[in-house]
Amino acid sequence: MSFLKISVSALAISTVAASAAFARDNIQAAGSSTVLPYATIVAEAFGENFDFATPVVESGGTGGGIKRFCEGTGPTTADIANASRPIRDKELADCAANGVTDVMEVRIGYDGIVFASDINGAEFAFTPSQWFNALAAEVVVDGKLVPNTRKSWKEVDASLPDQPILAFVPGTKHGTREVFEEKVLHAGCKATGAEDLFKAAKGDAKACTLLRTDGVSVDIDGDYTETLARVAANKNGIGIFGLSFYENNTDKLRVATIDGVMPSTETIATGTYPVSRPLYFYVKKAHIGVIPGLQEFVEFFVSDDMAGPEGPLAQYGLVSDPELAATQAAVAAQDVLKK
Repeated sequence: MSFLKISVSALAISTVAASAAFARDNIQAAGSSTVLPYATIVAEAFGENFDFATPVVESGGTGGGIKRFCEGTGPTTADIANASRPIRDKELADCAANGVTDVMEVRIGYDGIVFASDINGAEFAFTPSQWFNALAAEVVVDGKLVPNTRKSWKEVDASLPDQPILAFVPGTKHGTREVFEEKVLHAGCKATGAEDLFKAAKGDAKACTLLRTDGVSVDIDGDYTETLARVAANKNGIGIFGLSFYENNTDKLRVATIDGVMPSTETIATGTYPVSRPLYFYVKKAHIGVIPGLQEFVEFFVSDDMAGPEGPLAQYGLVSDPELAATQAAVAAQDVLKK
């Protein structure tokens, strides 16, 4: 990736000198499989354009990445946690308990969650209510909550294809799963009127998002490439992906609409596509000035050259943040989350 060549700054030189005795000379990031390709693009460009080692970027899901990030400070712990949802208060408390007290939150842009099946399969036009009625462990029948036994999409809604229900859903460690639960399952539960029944029967609406365990909903603990492989091997399967992953696999996948809206960078940017979310990474401020190039990498990640509307991240599928300038200023100031 040679689209940008940058000479090392005086700040970079001083950082290298200050960190010469540190046990690790490369940045380590882990977390969201949605953020993974963006972070990898930036890491490769950073290694090519700066006099620092290329950062090591790993997956593991948002929850897994934040857990590693919060293990403590020092060379054996991650510098950055990539996330497809905001960090939770409990996670920040776990960080603080392990000495990670100053955490920088960096929003890189926006992405959508899409529902895609085999390129040669049936065409789907979904609503959140249909997904709830297909995958929820309990649904409403004749005004009562009953176990969900529906086998085909046509049983869910007569307008849908007569195809067996089989969904490949991100596992619980993934931030994409939480967005799916909130913006699809819970939204569908509310739209069908089931939310009030769950509250009355169980005290709250959390059970809205409990999924069936009879094989029609399959958790995927790996990244989107595993989901793609499952769809390829099971032609009736529908996978849940990030928009950018789908857009880089349109030769293999057919995407569905949600509430009549086709997912795209344009519909996400305008807010008309209903299942979108901001993407983040979190930085351990205690490692800035210790891990060579960490501050430079963070600034490079959210630069106009990388995260702007004409940059390589947008070309890959990221929806550029209209408030990117504010993020750049916060990064330059090394602002941390308020306790």
